[in-house]
Amino acid sequence: MCICINCNHITECNTYYLIESKHQQTHINKNPFFIPEFPVIHINISSQSHFNQVDWDLVECLSFVEKPNNWNLNQY
Repeated sequence: MCICINCNHITECNTYYLIESKHQQTHINKNPFFIPEFPVIHINISSQSHFNQVDWDLVECLSFVEKPNNWNLNQY
């Protein structure tokens, strides 16, 4: 699971922008300016029959600042 959803920097983070892109999601911020320190992304690939799925999760980041539920954009 991506730790970004509980990070204070989610709306400004360029690494989260990359993860949004890889998941083909709408971007929270079109011009993120925050560059996190040492993000670690796990890429999980699963295959079932003729279907492959790729999941990108940021699992470690030295810039992580906990802010639970920060991914919930209804709060903005």
